[in-house]
This record gives sequence, structure tokens and C-alpha cells, in this order.
Amino acid sequence: NPFQSPQAYFQPPGREYDTESDSGSTYGPRNGQPYNSTTHLNSNDPYGDNESEVDVYGNHYEPSIDSRIGPSYPSGISNYSDMPGPRGSKDPYPAWTADRQIPMSTEEIEDIFLDLTQKFGFQRDSMRNMFDFTMTLLDSRASRMTPNQALLTLHADYIGGQNANYRKWYFAAQLNLDDAVGQTQNPGLQRLRTVRGTKRTTGEKSLNSALDRWRHAMNNMSQYDRLRQIALYLLCWGEAGNVRFMSECMCFIFKCADDYYRSPECQNRVDPVPEGLYLHTVVKPLYRFLRDQGYEKLDGKFVRRERDHHEIIGYDDVNQLFWYPEGLARIILNDKTRLVDIPPAQRFMKFERIDWNKVFFKTFYEKRSILHLLVNFNRIWILHISPYWFYTAFNSPRVYAPVNTTHPSPAMEWSATALGGAVSTLIMIAATLAEFSHIPTTWNNASHLTGRLFILLFLLALTAGPTFYIAITQGKTKSNIPLILGIVQFFISVVVTVLFAIIPSGRMFGDRVAGKSRKYMASQTFTASYPDLDRKARLASIIMWILIFGCKLSESYFFLTSSFSGPIAVMVNTKVQGCSDKYFGSNLCRNQVPITLAIMYFMDLILFFLDTYLWYIIWLVVFSIARSFNLGLSIWTPWKDVYTRMPKRIYAKLLATAEMEVKYKPKVLVSQIWNAIVISMYREHLLSIDHVQRLLYHQVDGPDGRRTLRAPPFFTAQNSKTLRGNFFPPGGEAERRISFFASSLTTELPEPLPVDAMPTFTVLVPHYSEKILLSLREIIREEDQNTRVTLLEYLKQLHPVEWDNFVKDTKILAEESSAFGTESSPFGGPDEKPKKTDDLPFYCIGFKTASPEYTLRTRIWASLRAQTLYRTVSGMMNYSKAIKLLYRVENPEVVQLFSGATDRLERELERMARRKFRFCISMQRFSKFNAQELENAEFLLRAYPDLQIAYLDEEPPKQKGGEPRLFSALIDGHSEVDDNGKRKPKFRIELPGNPIIGDGKSDNQNHAIVFYRGEYLQLIDANQDNYLEECLKIRNILGEFEEYSISSQSPYAQWGHKEFKKAPVAIIGTREYIFSENIGVLGDIAAGKEQTFGTMTARALAWIGGKLHYGHPDFLNALFMNTRGGVSKAQKGLHLNEDIFAGMNAFGRGGRIKHSEYYQCGKGRDLGFGTILNFQTKIGTGMGEQMLSREYYYLGTQLPIDRFLTFYYGHPGFHMNNILIIFSVRVFMITLLFLGTLNKSLAICKVDVFGDPIAGQGGCYNLDSAFGWIKRCVVSIFLVFFIAFLPLFLQELVERGTASAVIRLAKHFLSLSPIFEVFSTQIYSQAILSNLTFGGARYIATGRGFATTRMSFSILYSRFAGPSIYMGMRTLILLLYATITVWIPHLIYFWVSVLSLCIAPFVFNPHQFSVADFIIDYREFLRWMSRGNSKTKASSWYGYCRLSRTMITGFKRKKLGQPSDKMSGDTPRARWKTVVFSEVIGPLLMSALFIIAYMFVKSFPDQNGHQPPSPLIRIALIAVGPMVWNAAVLLALFVMSLFLGPMLQSCCAKFASVMAATAHLLSLVGIIAFFEFFWFLELWDASHAVLGLICIVSIQRTVQKILISVFLSREMQHDETNRAWWTGKWYGRGLGNHAMSQPAREFIVKIVEMSLWSSDFLLGHLLLFIMTPPIFIPFVDRLHSTMLFWLRPSKQIRPPLFSTKQKRQRRWLVLKFGIVYIFALSFFSALIILPVLFRDAIKFNCTLCTSI
Repeated sequence: NPFQSPQAYFQPPGREYDTESDSGSTYGPRNGQPYNSTTHLNSNDPYGDNESEVDVYGNHYEPSIDSRIGPSYPSGISNYSDMPGPRGSKDPYPAWTADRQIPMSTEEIEDIFLDLTQKFGFQRDSMRNMFDFTMTLLDSRASRMTPNQALLTLHADYIGGQNANYRKWYFAAQLNLDDAVGQTQNPGLQRLRTVRGTKRTTGEKSLNSALDRWRHAMNNMSQYDRLRQIALYLLCWGEAGNVRFMSECMCFIFKCADDYYRSPECQNRVDPVPEGLYLHTVVKPLYRFLRDQGYEKLDGKFVRRERDHHEIIGYDDVNQLFWYPEGLARIILNDKTRLVDIPPAQRFMKFERIDWNKVFFKTFYEKRSILHLLVNFNRIWILHISPYWFYTAFNSPRVYAPVNTTHPSPAMEWSATALGGAVSTLIMIAATLAEFSHIPTTWNNASHLTGRLFILLFLLALTAGPTFYIAITQGKTKSNIPLILGIVQFFISVVVTVLFAIIPSGRMFGDRVAGKSRKYMASQTFTASYPDLDRKARLASIIMWILIFGCKLSESYFFLTSSFSGPIAVMVNTKVQGCSDKYFGSNLCRNQVPITLAIMYFMDLILFFLDTYLWYIIWLVVFSIARSFNLGLSIWTPWKDVYTRMPKRIYAKLLATAEMEVKYKPKVLVSQIWNAIVISMYREHLLSIDHVQRLLYHQVDGPDGRRTLRAPPFFTAQNSKTLRGNFFPPGGEAERRISFFASSLTTELPEPLPVDAMPTFTVLVPHYSEKILLSLREIIREEDQNTRVTLLEYLKQLHPVEWDNFVKDTKILAEESSAFGTESSPFGGPDEKPKKTDDLPFYCIGFKTASPEYTLRTRIWASLRAQTLYRTVSGMMNYSKAIKLLYRVENPEVVQLFSGATDRLERELERMARRKFRFCISMQRFSKFNAQELENAEFLLRAYPDLQIAYLDEEPPKQKGGEPRLFSALIDGHSEVDDNGKRKPKFRIELPGNPIIGDGKSDNQNHAIVFYRGEYLQLIDANQDNYLEECLKIRNILGEFEEYSISSQSPYAQWGHKEFKKAPVAIIGTREYIFSENIGVLGDIAAGKEQTFGTMTARALAWIGGKLHYGHPDFLNALFMNTRGGVSKAQKGLHLNEDIFAGMNAFGRGGRIKHSEYYQCGKGRDLGFGTILNFQTKIGTGMGEQMLSREYYYLGTQLPIDRFLTFYYGHPGFHMNNILIIFSVRVFMITLLFLGTLNKSLAICKVDVFGDPIAGQGGCYNLDSAFGWIKRCVVSIFLVFFIAFLPLFLQELVERGTASAVIRLAKHFLSLSPIFEVFSTQIYSQAILSNLTFGGARYIATGRGFATTRMSFSILYSRFAGPSIYMGMRTLILLLYATITVWIPHLIYFWVSVLSLCIAPFVFNPHQFSVADFIIDYREFLRWMSRGNSKTKASSWYGYCRLSRTMITGFKRKKLGQPSDKMSGDTPRARWKTVVFSEVIGPLLMSALFIIAYMFVKSFPDQNGHQPPSPLIRIALIAVGPMVWNAAVLLALFVMSLFLGPMLQSCCAKFASVMAATAHLLSLVGIIAFFEFFWFLELWDASHAVLGLICIVSIQRTVQKILISVFLSREMQHDETNRAWWTGKWYGRGLGNHAMSQPAREFIVKIVEMSLWSSDFLLGHLLLFIMTPPIFIPFVDRLHSTMLFWLRPSKQIRPPLFSTKQKRQRRWLVLKFGIVYIFALSFFSALIILPVLFRDAIKFNCTLCTSI
């Protein structure tokens, strides 16, 4: 029977192989013995309810049952006193037992905790939690070294060792001086004096002797004291809540507490202080300060304050106060005495009297401005702009040649080129001035900056001064002095530029990074302790950057600069003859050619920047691939090598074989591991039974009658191609996993330790509201009619093989249960026919009877293939299976001990797994879950009893108006259930207040962090997955932390012992596999991005020391991270990408960040167009926030050059490159526009082959070389876009072979992925720029869901108009003009990319081109444009317009009881300076440029020799005319509605709509009429009309922006004013005293709105017209879907099913609106085509027309 359960194949105790024991139902209670613990803590309750105790809380908890044994045994295992088993198996902390010479017993440790709790008033539950935490930590360390050493190293890591943060802080804040001097004179004042340096001791020496004293003190401490210090630190940390984010603040609190504990007054206290004292006096005041920075209380609710980052004193500012002695001196009590003036021992008791509000201040201003880019990346600007100056100045001598000569004097050439040095000095001066605005000048930075400024000004005089002298004397003297001076100046300039480009600004003129002065010690310690690279890596880093810049500088010189010298020489002195203007005369138009040249210079500079990124990508890929061959990862290792050697490698690398006696053949051990992997894949339905057969090790009878193991043919087969299909489904998940597993074993892995010696680690998952388990309803019902498909259908399309296996499995189950008589067998009768039809339900929905166990299977199957928490949990729980498996395989004697009792064996394995691995989910909302979510969470706990859930528990306030009390609580699957069906928490720790005061995720991680156990932490997101075979490598990965073999010497025996000196490893990054890779083109692009970024670049960057932390499967050194401010940063808004900040923090504080290639986790990514772009917007805005942050400032101004470049190009450089690409396209269009005006209006000379003008052409202009330059520019921009595909292609090439790479690339191009790339570039750059200007990560969510959902046109339009479509359309008009005037074939590329900015959202919208949907979309678009005026509508054009306006105006503060808009958010209003730049000056400059171009075209006489009338008047009339017309219409309607509205309101409900419709239509008529009139004035000349249109659009945009940003007050939070305007009913709208001022404001708003509405109306129609042609291609919908989803037409998702009524409705709608659409199309076409056809016939005689 092939379907028999697979156990039949392994004869030895079948349980051996079965990785999950299926004993009993997972839902029933596990072996129902009662809990009875025989441990020290509960037997006699040492802290019962003492009446004497003052309880701060007023309610006291019985210590919960697991007080001490923690989560150790679920099943009261301690009953088995006679239980056989390895020594110590009954202890909760087996490595810390009496027979191991422990320095102190568990009981003594517990007494220390109790004592501290009573002395400081910590909470009982927190104490129990921290006790378990400490014991687990000691147990984890002691299992691989002596207990003495474990305690020593732990103390060294937390308190006193070389890398301990506390020790570093102690010296940075100069507390050693405080403690040394403290006894003699008044310490505070004395200390400040030593810092100022009046009586300096010999600085360096005293520091060394102080370090020595510290080491002696630490060395002479008793183990008891060491443990007490650790315990005190942990107890302080465990209750600190949000204060945990501030590591030096924690150090200060611990120091005060420690000093107090040692004082006699503390030792002599008898009665315990009340529980909760620490929380109330120390933590709460700090927490309140932090909370009140961001929130204020309005009628009992906390509301976000409207402050931007530079006004909020955040975690980092508070923390930095504790870095400097001057800072500590600022801490004052409420009686004005300073804390430092009090003797150290008494400080702790004064904490409650500290007035924190007077203490803190900003230490870094995160102002929103572009200046951050100048300060942080000044070396990038110098590296590009100065060489550009050197190159260009050298290549354009004509520019500075004296009048009437072609060449300047040699001295002048040297000197003009040398000004490049002055350019770099100017950049440095600008950066220094900008730095003044980011740093408070009160601190010790001001002197440093002022000094630098003076030196820079002196250098500026050196590098620029001689030029003035040489220019004055040019041609006057004959002496050689100017020449010598010029040459000297040139070399000084080169030296200056090189120095400025290489030395970080923080180390220039007074070294802040490596200087010996104590003044800089704190900032060195906490921001610049970069871990050193080893020699090889540093060499690689330097060589890579020399190669990149070498290639870049040489290529740019020949390709960009020297080729540009031709146009420069020709254009610089060309003056245009015979042109004039009514007002300006010939001043402007004469110089049109030099103006064009200036724009071309600018264009060249931008291309100069883009080049570098191109070379960076090329060389990085080269280095990365070289590195991967070096590590041994590549598809080009033959199959033979990878798979045949796999069993040997499993034995050698995954098993801790060094310790084992070789009783067993390696084959036996490997077979158990391999079979477990195969079976786990079978269980996940990846393999069918037949495949399993071929992959397993089987027992066969040998020739001599002994049974032997036969290796599966898989390992022995030599040839890969033919056999692959026999072993697993081709191209399936199983193949990918096995081949990655196999190839990863070829690399070098750290030696594993035996299971019982491995360190304990925790997986932590923050969960907010992600799906836990899909409900049946979600799986088999469509979400809405746009989706067209149920989730189940969709998943079946994606995983057909797995669905098949699942169905087969289910049928077996059903047959078995029917055989047992639970239901009548469906297979009755000999008749074979019904079988097929009977099986239909299985194949459709996976079950036949709707009993829960069957539906649950389907739900689980689907949940494991969607992004659910269940998938993450079941994936990560493989760690537990892996540990059990390894333990059993490596310790056969354990198996023999329990030879009969399988359940006891199972329990022993469970014990080990539970000791080494914990899994905690931080479910922030758990106590607020609805019934269904609770049920799913409960299901998780039942399925995985060892899973821990940390959640926030809330108690309502005791009296009215108080604050609710919040608790961190922890439950797991063993927790008792109380009468209400809720589980009793094991720990319940009160928090200082609501912990969620940031963006949520990092706060969520922080509240649960106290529940992690062990030494390492793996942070996982709730959309990840893991696999058994990857989990087997856990011991190898943890070995990467380099803490397995610690020398037996005490860390305090000598300072600088090499074991304890090297930088600790803080983070280990791993690979991510995007498991949603196969869902069509967008999924593939997203996956490819992740693949190259997460793997290819990370590999090279980690090697040369530039990787930060941004992956989620990363392993963290928990102790390192938690003593340095936690695993992520949490200030709201600023730390949007919280994990990257953790990486920068660790890196700046001396932690190494590694990347391991051999381990991977799965990760889901969202795959609809909207969701991908939301994700990109989030990354973009997050990057904008990072630009403002202090971490970027420290890295940018302190890193050495090669590491700085690595950091820059690895992180912000990518985004800067995107900004520059888009910028280059826009500048290029303007350049083309200007060249077009020249080409149109001037006679250009014909040239011969050599580029010299052919004789005999009078009055022509030699501009041919300029048009040659255009072609080169197009090639440059094209290359920069194209390079984006290179890394992915090479990554595929290396990992999967040539064919796969070519196919994947071809698929991408056929699916139009370049269009998507262009669009996403624009989205990225727009997100960053708008964030730097306005702030506020605002994006309108488009919802998750699949890539199959069709979005309606209006939703897409409103989402992408602002970021991309408007800019695309403006560029399109410019391109149109360029095409009319200077057509070259290269422009086709630009047409594609600019069009893609406008239509990409629609091209990637599923089923965009099906006719019916298209027309229904059109109807929806018309309704969307016109609704929202008489009553509020959620989605309307008016709402969209208002939302985009509030970016600039901000909202009025909410008054009580007024309805507010959901969309309003809590974003602060932008600063007026930035608004003036982006919204007023920018548009004004653009308009000026376009007007200059237009005036030039109009400055030549017509055929009859008449000078045309002034173009300025014409443009002004046509541009401002429509606005005046709108204003007039609106005034008339306003008066009408004011008088008629209130009267007609009762009878005509539609009155407001009619008024609005009239106004909108008239504005539309106005704008069209004005344009046609303008075209008539231009005598129907197309190119002039287009140029005029460009000017008009630009002027109108400018006027609108100025009106909005200058004249508008803040927006109301509701849209009553809009409805008041149309109805005329202004009273009773809750406007109060605004009722008089609001109509005036609304009038301005309406003028702007009318113009915007008519332009949006025209734009929408234009987009629809552009997308009309594809509709006529036959079968276009099929083709389009194939392109998007990569599914064959036969496999595609069915069209939606409509009822007859719906069909009738749709048919009628399509007919009606189809006619409307055709009418609109023909009307707009007529407006353009008719004038072109009848241009000569249409003539009017109007006298007015000739004068404008």
C-alpha cells in the first residue's frame, strides 16, 4: 500500500525518524498531571502577604506557579524521581549544579535578588523574571566553560570588561575623576575644572593609571559582588521600559544605585522599601518627560503634538546628556542644588527630587533641509565638483580668453584650472556654516567649528587670490611671475582638494576621532569606535575604491569633458544678430547661445555624478562574484561535487563529531538527519510519496544477512539533468531548498558545539495585526468584485504540485477515517465511475465533510503559503525540531537509556530543546483581540505549547481622570486557564506608562525584550519562514559570534589580552529568500531587488566593512545590543527604518557586523503594484529621515574615506543616484528646449565630414557640435538606467547558470520591466525629496491583497498624480517641443521613459485593457471628478485635492466636538523656509527660463519685416486670463448661491451640485477657449503653440503654488466650508468666528481649485486616450495578463462571474458611457486636428489681436 504512513520504511524504533511526534491530538491537554513543583521557591512562600508591607499597588499577586522552574517542565516531570537519564536532567539549570564547582548556588543567587528587591523596591514579578533571565544566561555560558569563567566573562561583558559599555561610559563621562576627587573637595566644581584644563595632570598617563586601577578593582572583586552587580544592572534594566533605549542613562542609574547599595545607610536598613518604588521614583519621571515631548493631554486623551524632530528632545538627546561631565552637572534637584554636588552614595535617594524638565536640551537639530546632504556627504561633493571644475576649466579656454583672442595666456590657463581648489574650499566653508545650524553652539563644538572656519577662509585666499592678480596683469607684463604663481596655485589647489576629499571633516584641524584630548572622549567612544578591518579586507576596500574612481575619472574625462570642448569653443562667443524685443531690446535674445551653454555645463555636471554609481555597481559586482568563488558558492561547481559529497559534508560540518566516540558509522548518523529533512518536506506537501521513496536511506538485507543502509540513488546519480525530475518536482520549492542546502555546505562553516554545550538563543517576533491563521471565509470567498479570484484558487495556481500532494494526503485520511466507521464510505459499490466526481470537492476546496479537522487542514495549507503568523511560527519552531534531532543523533546513549519509554525520550528531547531555544511573540494587541484572533492565538499555543506570547495588559485607572496602568505580561501554552477562559500570565510587570510612543514596531520589541532568554537573539518579522534543514545549521551560525572558545584566563588578569580585546561581533546578517518570487513580473522585480541587495551587495559590503543591519533574519548579540540602547531605535517618525539605526549604532560603538552566506530564511514581500510602491515610498521616506539623523552626521564626518564611500554608495548613494537620474532627465529636457529654440529660429550651418562649416552659407550659425553632444548625453542616461539590470543578471548567472539568467532577463524585458524601473526611480526620489521638505511619511495606503486585484483608474490617478504623473506630463510637453524642433532617433528612448512616468501605474494594473472595465472605469472617473460638493464623499477629486494641499497649509488644531477627517493625520506643518524654496522660488525660476526661451523665438521679425508685439503681454494674458475668468464666474455664482441657496435648499436638493457643475464646466470651457485663441494668435504654428503652452502651464503652476503657500491659512479638519460655498448656507456649520474670514479664504481656494480641476480633467482624458489604442488589439487582455502574471493563458484566472442582472446593468453602462467616451475623444481630437487641417482657411480680422 503506497499510502501507508511513511514510518513503515524504517524498521528500527520508528519514532527515531519522526521529527514531530504525533502522539495524541495536539489540542487535548498534554499529559494531564497536575503541576507540582518541589523547588525552593514555592514550598514556603518567602514573601507571603506581610501585613506590614506598604504596597504601592494596592493589589498583590501570588507568585505564579512557575515562579522558579520557569517554563521548564510542562508535565510535572519531577515526579519521576527514579527516572533514568543523564546527570542533572532534573535541574532547571543543568549547567549550574553543585557538582560543577559553581561559585555560588542557585539559592544564594536568589537571595541576592531578593535582597536587592527589598532594598530598592523592584517589582516581584520583574525580580522573578530577571532571576530566570540571569540563571538562563549563566546556564548557557556554563555549559561550554567552567561556571567560574561564565560568571567572570558575564561580569566583564556587562560591567567591567574592555568592551563593556558601562566601563566605556565611566571613563568617557570622567567619573573616575569624580570618584577619586570626590572625598576631598567639592567634587562637582573640581571636576569641571579638570575638564576645562586649568590644572591638567599629564592627561594620557593619568588615564592609563586610572584604567589600571579599574582593572585591579575588578580583579579583586569577589564573585558574590560580581553577581550582585550584574543582578542590580539587570533589575534596573528590566523595569526601565522606554528608558532602555538610552543606554548611558541606564549606566548612570545603575552607577547611582550601586553607589547607594554600598553605602552604610543602605546596608543598615532593615525594613524593605515598598514594592514599585524604583518604577515610580526613577523610571516614571524620565518616561513622562519623553512622552510629553511628543504628546499632550487633551480632555483625557493623549494627542500628538505638532512638532517636528528639531523641536522634540528625543531619546538620543536625553542619552547624550549623560556622555559629558558638563551634562551631568546640569542635573538639578527642585531646590536648585546640583546632583553632582551630593556625595555619590546619596545620589540615588535624591532621584525623585530631580527636575528633569530643566535638565535636557537638544544636542543635534534634525532640521528638515537639504543642508544635511552638504554636511554629511561633503566629501562626495568635493570628489565630484572639484575634478569637474579641473577638467572643464582646462577644456574650455575660450571662456576666459581675453576679448578678440582665441587663447588666454598660459598663466591664466593654469590659474583658472586651479580654481578647482577654491571650489573645494568653498564647499567645505558652506558645509561648516551648515554644521553650525545642526549643532547647539553652547556645547563644546562651537570653538572647534569656528577654528576650522578661519583656517578655511585662509585657504580660500591661497587658492583663489592669485587668479585675481593674474587676470589683472594678463597681457600687460612680460615677466614670468604670473606663470610661476599660477603653477604654484595649481599644485596647492590639487593638494587641498585631495586632502579635503580624503580627510573626514571631523578629523580636520583638531581631531575628534582619534585625538587624545579627554574633551572628545565621549563622542569617540559612542560614535566613532569603528571596528577595525583585518589587513586583507582593508586592502580590498582601498583597492576597490581606487579602481572605481580611477575608471570613473578617466572615463569621464574622455567621454564627457573632452568631447564637450567642441561645443564650448563654438558657442561661447556666439551672439545672435537681428533680434529685438519691445521692452528688453536685444539684451536677452543676443545671449541665447551662451545661456544654452550654461545649461549644458550644468547637465554635464549631473552626468559626472551619475558615472560614479555606474562604476561602483560594476566593480562591486566583480568583487562580490570574486568573493563568492572565494567562499565556494557557485552553480559552476559540478553536480557530482555538490551532491555526491553532501552526506560527508553533513557529517563533517553539521554534526559536532569531534566529541563523539565513533561507535556508529557516520552513515547511520547522516541517514537520520537526511531522512528527517526529506520527511519534513513530505509533511509540507512539497514531495509526493514516490519522491520520498527515492530520496530516503533504506534498510536493505546485505549479502551476509546483516542489514545495511542503502544510500538514496539521489546521492549516487552522477548526471544531474536526466534524473532531477525523478527526485523532486522540477522547478519546485523542494528542489530549490535541497540545492541551496547542498551548495551552502560547500562553504566554510564554524565548528559546531555539542547540543548540550551550545548557547541558548531566542527568536523574537513583533506582531501587530498581521493575520495569524486565515479563516475559511477568507480563503474561499472573493474579497470584492475587483479581485476576480478566491485566495484558494490563486494559491492553487501558484503551487499546483503542492496542492496535488495535499489532496492525495487528505483522501488517504478520509479513507482511513471511513474505514474506522466514522462515516459511511463514499466508495460504495463496485462501480468505478462515481470516484472521479466524488473527488471533485477535494480538488476544489480540499475537503468534503465540513468537520473542523478537515477545514482546518485546508486553512493551514493556505496559511502556510500566504503571509501569516502561523507560517512564521511553524517555520521558526523547526529550531526546536532541529535541536531535538541533533541531540538524538549525536547522543545515542540517551536513546538507549529510554529504549522502551518513547514518551520519556520525547520529554528528555523536549527538555533540551526548551533549554536551548525560546520563541517569543510580542503581541502588542493581544488583550484587544477579537474572538477570532483570540481563537487563532489559542490555536498557536495549543499546537506549540512552548511558544511564549508577551502582550500589553491594561488596567483601567483607579479614580476618574487617572491614567490606566499598563503591564507587560507573558503567557505560554503551559499557563493555567482561569474561569473566564483567559490564561494566567507567568510574569506581569508594570510599565511606567503606555510603551507605544514611537512608530510601534521598536516599542513593541522593547516591551517584550525582557522576556528573551540566553545570549543571542534572532529578530524575525511576522511574514517570514524557516526550514528544518536551515535550522540544523544553528550551531554553526551562533559560532560566527566567535564566543565558542573563550580562553580560560580571567578577563581582568591583564589588559589588552588578545582574546578580550578584539571587537565583539554585534550582528550577523543572513540571506533572505523571497518566497513570493514566482508571482509575475512585479514579484520577480521585487524579489530580484532583494536578492541583489540582500545577498550580492551585502556579501561584498560585509567583507569590506560597510554592511549595516537591515535584514530581518539577522542574529544579534543580545548582550551587546541591549547594553547599547536596544535592538532598534524608537523615536517617532525619525526612526522609520528602525533596524538600520540599530546597525549604525552598533557599528559606531565598536560592534562588528558580519554576513553569512550559508544560511537563509524565507521572507514574503507584497506584490501588487501599489503595495510595492508603498514599500518603496516607505523606504524612500525612511531614507529621508535617516539623512536628518545624527547617525548619518557621525558616519559622514568621521569615517575614513574608503569606508565612508562604502557606506555612502551602499546606503544613501542609491537614493541620491535616483534623485540625480530624475533630475538629469528634467535638466536634459530644458537643454533640448533651448537647443530647439536655436534650431527653429536660426539658420544652422551645414558642415563637412571634419565638422568645419561648408563655405558659401551667409549668416549661419555653426552649432552642429552641440547636436552631437545631445546624442552622447542620451547614451549616458540610457546606460545609467540599464546598469540597474546588471547585478541581477550576474547574480542569476553565478547562482543558477547561463540559461536561467538569459531567460529571466528576457522575461523581464518582454514584461516591460524597464517601464517599472523608471517609474520606481521617480517614486524613490520623490519620496525622499518630499520628506526632506515637508516631512511626514504620508502615503495613502492601497491595501494588501494580491497582485490580481484591479484598481480603478481614479484611485490610481489620485495615488500617483502627485508623485509622478504631473511631472511626467510636464516633461512630456517639453519632449514634444524637442521632437518637433530637433528630431533625432535617440529621442525614442526618452519617449518611452517619460511616457512610463505617466502610464506605468495603468500598464501594471491587472485587466486594465478589457473593454467593459475600461469604460466602467471612465464612468467612475467622471463621477470621482464631480462628487463631494453637496455631501461629503470619501473618495472624490475634491478630497484628493484638499489632502495634497494640506501638505503645505497644515490643519487647524482640532477643537472639541468637531468632526475630524480620518485622513488628516498628525503631521506637522512644513517650515516656511523650505516651503519658500520648493514652492515659490523653484517654480519662479522654471517659469523665467521658459519665458526667456519663448521671448527668444518671438524676437525675430515676421515675413513682412514687422516686429511682433511684445510676447510678455501675450503670455501674461493667456496664462492669467483663465484664472481671472474663473474668479469672475465664481463671484457671480457666490452671490447667486448666497441669496438663492437658503431659499431653494428645501425644494431643490441638487442646488449645490448644479452650482458646482456650472462653475466647473465654465472653467473647463475657459481654459480650452483661451488655448485655442492663443493658437490662433500664433497663426496655427504648432511648435510655437507648444512652447507657449509650456510657459502657460509653468506660470499657472507658479501662481497656484504661491496662492496656496503664501495666502492660505491652515485648513479646517472638515470640509464644511466647501459645502457652504456651493449651498450659500454659511451659518450653523460650526465655523464660529471664522464665518467671516472663511469665505475670503475659500474664494482663493476655489480659484486655484477650478484651474486644478480643469487641468486634472484634461489630463485624465489624455491618459485614457493614450491607453485606448491597445484596446483594439485582439486578445489583449490575455496577452496583458500573461505578461503580468507569467501564467499561460490556459492557466489564467477566470473572468469574474456576474449574475444576469449585473450583466444587464454592465451592458447598459458600457453602451451609455462608451458613447460619451467616443464623443469626448472626437471632441478633443477635433480641437487639435481641425485647426491643423484648415490652418489657412481660418482667419479673423481683429485689430486687438495684432497688438497682443
